[in-house]
Amino acid sequence: MKVAVAGCCHGALDKLFETLHFLEERRGQALPDLLLCAGDFQAVRDAGDLLCMAVPAKYREMGGFARYYSGEKKVPVLTIFIGGNHEASNHLQELPYGGWVAPNIYYLGYAGVVKYRGVRIGGLSGIFKSHDYRKGHFECPPYNQQTLRSVYHVRNIEVFKLKQLKQPMDVFMSHDWPRSIYHYGNKKLLLKKKSFFQQEVESNTLGSPAASELLEHLKPTYWFSAHLHVKFAAWMQHKTNGKEQEPKTTKFLALDKCLPHRDFLQIVEIPHDPNASNHLEYDPEWIAVLKATNNLINISANSWNMPENNGLYEKWDYSVSEEDIRGVLEEANHDLQVPDNFSAMAACCDANTSQQHIKPVHRINPQTTEFCARFGLTDINAKIQQLKEDILGHRDDSEEEEEEAIDSTGSTEEPSDYSANTSALSSSVNPDEIILDEDSAEDEDPETSLDPTSEKSSSISATFSDVRILPDSMTVSPSDSVDPLGDELETSNEKEHPEEQSPGENLLKRISGEKKEENSGPKRIKRRNQAIYASKDEDEVE
Repeated sequence: MKVAVAGCCHGALDKLFETLHFLEERRGQALPDLLLCAGDFQAVRDAGDLLCMAVPAKYREMGGFARYYSGEKKVPVLTIFIGGNHEASNHLQELPYGGWVAPNIYYLGYAGVVKYRGVRIGGLSGIFKSHDYRKGHFECPPYNQQTLRSVYHVRNIEVFKLKQLKQPMDVFMSHDWPRSIYHYGNKKLLLKKKSFFQQEVESNTLGSPAASELLEHLKPTYWFSAHLHVKFAAWMQHKTNGKEQEPKTTKFLALDKCLPHRDFLQIVEIPHDPNASNHLEYDPEWIAVLKATNNLINISANSWNMPENNGLYEKWDYSVSEEDIRGVLEEANHDLQVPDNFSAMAACCDANTSQQHIKPVHRINPQTTEFCARFGLTDINAKIQQLKEDILGHRDDSEEEEEEAIDSTGSTEEPSDYSANTSALSSSVNPDEIILDEDSAEDEDPETSLDPTSEKSSSISATFSDVRILPDSMTVSPSDSVDPLGDELETSNEKEHPEEQSPGENLLKRISGEKKEENSGPKRIKRRNQAIYASKDEDEVE
């Protein structure tokens, strides 16, 4: 079947579909059977979604997605995409296991695998950052300055789940490139186009070590990426294992962003099963893996490792058997077709109506609720919401106890440990906190603002085998969070998982806590701003 592959969309859906129609009308090429987008899709519905997109204010534009979301325009071809680092993160977070963001547009989730016409398609959303890699999915809107960026960073649990897969993978997508893939293509031409990659290519730090680990494990026939805004092709031959007679190969293709005179679209012909369903289907092995790893779901901001065969874990192999896969098929009555259950969760942007005061909220999407109920999985957002309610309930209990003490004694000698201010639940992201990052970003070409991470390879081995084990010095304390509820969420998670904290984390938090005591009141704002201006934002190069 004919598959169109696109690089960074950046909300330019109209231009993308116009290009497909152009190929149909001017060159006589029929519309493709499928469109794949490798991230930075920007499914923005309203002004609230714009506040949840990590870009400087001057790049916050609605794009064309809202008209497809509302049904005003029709999507001409089935579209499947993964998340990148410039997304309406609150929208995508509603669908951690994947789902429809609009009619005929399907998001693969944090990680996911589906089938279409017998072709197995997998993907990993986000980009790699070592300091967030071992954390759980603890973020929720309204985001603060820290979580606005950490929410789209890849987590080890998604990579762990994908590494449990054994069946062959036809197509896989990641936003950032697998590290080292540039050694298997025309590296000289790549550096001629992007000379500022030179140092990272020579030091082998360009790209994602997590994606490289998956490339070695999954060995898909095709791997598509975006992120670096340049077209690059590579051909990688994998090492054989004892069961394989011939080495498998992967055709890698990265594409540019959707702009005139740029290589942002490629048509690929992929063999398919003519007898397979013409509907999008869940992958039975992936569903079985989700069920097997459901107890590993964590919403803690603390760093933690996935189970491995090192003598510390009773179970470390979560791969599934043929019997497990048959069980999934039997429970579903051998019908794994993805239901057409899209429903609009937000009012679309109306050009005649001001939406400046729309605030992002944490939503539980009915698609996720239905998916979790059908396969017996944990709804991550519902778990986060319950924790938020528990924290607020604790606050209310503390207030009631304080009021009773005042009524009986006329005063209270010991004030409550919990703040009575619950405004964080209804407050939106403070635009000023975004603007603080923009002084340096405004002067940058948006091309260079999306360069890969500059983190050095000293923290990760060249073989990627110890990517999950990072030094304590990389642990980031949540103490600088500007969202009070977010702080309590992280603190609550620390109490639930005390054994997960490393000595380095405890020391860092203790020092950070001492600084808070010394700089209480208005001085805390001054300290935070000074820290922001003093250090270059790590994600400016993304």
